[in-house]
Amino acid sequence: MAHLLDTSALLAHCRREKGAERVQELFDNEDEDIFLCSVSLPEFARRLRKLGAKEPEIAELAGHYKQVVDAIIAVDERVAEESDRISRAAAARLPLVDALIASSARSRDAVVVHRDSHMRAIPAKLVRQLDLDRGL
Repeated sequence: MAHLLDTSALLAHCRREKGAERVQELFDNEDEDIFLCSVSLPEFARRLRKLGAKEPEIAELAGHYKQVVDAIIAVDERVAEESDRISRAAAARLPLVDALIASSARSRDAVVVHRDSHMRAIPAKLVRQLDLDRGL
């Protein structure tokens, strides 16, 4: 099965927050394909900076995650256009970064793994989700 880690899932894993164990299980399962969306990398760095991490630590963590995932999905025209469709279908306002991440998951038929209340607004018929806060 394929899973795409939202930035919130990366943060949960690296900071050993709620859901970190579930993310580690995905990494440990050789049958899983694990993806990131390219926009998660600067978002991850930005959040770590805000939490007080220094640049060498940020670079090391980002480098680690780039190495352990199977692929980083670039935001191309198809992903960008699909993100608009997802945004319009969401039950609440969906930030552009989250729409792009969800669209990237959809492009690979992957489940989005997250701890993000914005993602919950996306209809399950459009994007399958594993909500680390809810265990769903």
